[in-house]
Amino acid sequence: MPIAAQLRRLIPAAALWLPLAAVAAEQVACRYSYGGETRVLVAAPVASPYAVPALAVGSFFQFRVVFRSEPADLASIKVYTYADRDEGPVIIHQATYAYPPPAAADARYGFTGLHFVYEPLRDSELQYWCRMEPAGR
Repeated sequence: MPIAAQLRRLIPAAALWLPLAAVAAEQVACRYSYGGETRVLVAAPVASPYAVPALAVGSFFQFRVVFRSEPADLASIKVYTYADRDEGPVIIHQATYAYPPPAAADARYGFTGLHFVYEPLRDSELQYWCRMEPAGR
């Protein structure tokens, strides 16, 4: 079979994979601020939420982002904030977002909006917001 004919058969098949490659190339980037310092937590898609660790933020918080892009019925982005207590972490905030998140006209604070989370005993404040970004950014 001539090369031109082979290419005509392969190009439509390859085009079907492009949307999947675009989805796989996304990550969630959450900017969080605590104690006057802002950092970024990047979450890539995972198959199981149970292996995603929480990140220590200061002495009083733990922050965790779970990004599942598939299967479609479980696709979501979940953000957890824990108070880091002597007895162990206690969840004080959890938010769930559909994946893919809807595109917002005013995306100043990404798809989550700006959140303020307070540690109840020590009166500490954590702020965060998240957006989708191309992987590796």
